[in-house]
Amino acid sequence: MSSIDLSGTFTLGDRTVKRLGYGAMQLAGPGVFGPPKDHGAALAVLREAVALGINHIDTSDFYGPHVTNLLIR
Repeated sequence: MSSIDLSGTFTLGDRTVKRLGYGAMQLAGPGVFGPPKDHGAALAVLREAVALGINHIDTSDFYGPHVTNLLIR
């Protein structure tokens, strides 16, 4: 297995960001509205994504609304 990062990076403002990110839409409740069914599990998913090297989390105020942004903080 190779450890080469094939996804590459790009610059966003003054930050270097990996092209492969995590889409946070599924962290919100059913139909992407409201809080997640399991708050602890949602946080565990975010922590694992970061532990795996993700530094770009795609979110929107629409999800929840605002739920995913609050989880990430």
